[in-house]
Amino acid sequence: MRRVTNMAILGVFAGAIAITAAACGGAKESSAATPAASAVVQLAPENVVTAAAGEISSGPTISGQLTPARKATVRAQASGTLMSLTVDRGQAVKAEAEIAKISSRDLEIAFESAGAAVKSAETALAVTTSELTRTENLVKGGALAARDLEQAKNAHANAEAGLAAAKARQRAVWQQIDDTSVKAPFSGIVSERPASVGDNVSPGTEILTIVDPSSMRLEAAVPSDDIQQVRPGAKVHFSIRGAAGDFTGTVDRISPSADPITRQIVIFVSVPNAGGKLIAGLFAEGRVETAVRKGIVIPLSAVDETGAAPAVTRIRADKAERVSVELGVRRTDTETVEVTKGVAAGDVLITGSAKGVPGGTAVKVIK
Repeated sequence: MRRVTNMAILGVFAGAIAITAAACGGAKESSAATPAASAVVQLAPENVVTAAAGEISSGPTISGQLTPARKATVRAQASGTLMSLTVDRGQAVKAEAEIAKISSRDLEIAFESAGAAVKSAETALAVTTSELTRTENLVKGGALAARDLEQAKNAHANAEAGLAAAKARQRAVWQQIDDTSVKAPFSGIVSERPASVGDNVSPGTEILTIVDPSSMRLEAAVPSDDIQQVRPGAKVHFSIRGAAGDFTGTVDRISPSADPITRQIVIFVSVPNAGGKLIAGLFAEGRVETAVRKGIVIPLSAVDETGAAPAVTRIRADKAERVSVELGVRRTDTETVEVTKGVAAGDVLITGSAKGVPGGTAVKVIK
């Protein structure tokens, strides 16, 4: 099917009217009637289209913005000076790779102190263990009273608790030291880096933001009147300003509430981005595919809907012919419509303002 590109008619009711002078016998000239040839409407190729079988889909239109499906703001978990920051905006990072380092000198000293405390507690436990064994033997031999054994058991239990507490303090300090090494939560691209080397940071300070470009999400608004047509899993076809081509996604979920001002409902569309063509923040427009039909598809510009019933102007035997039609699914974004009755594949139709040519008018397509 050829799309209409120029709605101007190269010639409407144009054509020369040939005048034939008739001479009736004798040497004298006599006037004769001048019959007019039929007017022929001349059409450019872009003013006609051939109906053809095709596929057309329907569904509510949407508009929205692309956002990364996975996005993480990496924040400091420890206090100190930012000693290194190995990545900048636009650079790729791998999961669990160290991307920043916070000073840990004081923590390392604290860890050494905690280690010494652990050794001291281990020594104390060894002494109480030995004393408990000795006391048990003496009590069995009758050299000591039972209360001495009870005291030895209490001292041993306290020593065990002291060792456990010392090890817990050592682990806590080690965890703090580990927190000074900032790692990427997943593989992605650095989109923001508000921190710089030398900054004093504390728990919660934002260091950088990482996005996963392999998958994008389209957050689009759907009019509330059309939301009943949308279901999770439905295909979404859309185009993006700033990116060539058409893209396809899948409805992932639907917001349970409408915007209080626009009364539109947000849907979330999962969009694969293996080639990395899509960029977060770009504006997108498209349609949720709710029904797909196969049939005769023609441009809307070929349909005249000003009368009681829609009609088209078909060319048959070089003459215009008005034909009533029944319409099915229509798409306003591609300006096409399905014809369920009245037109067959191969029919040549007049489009644009030329479709108003009266039935029976002779037409000629200029090639």
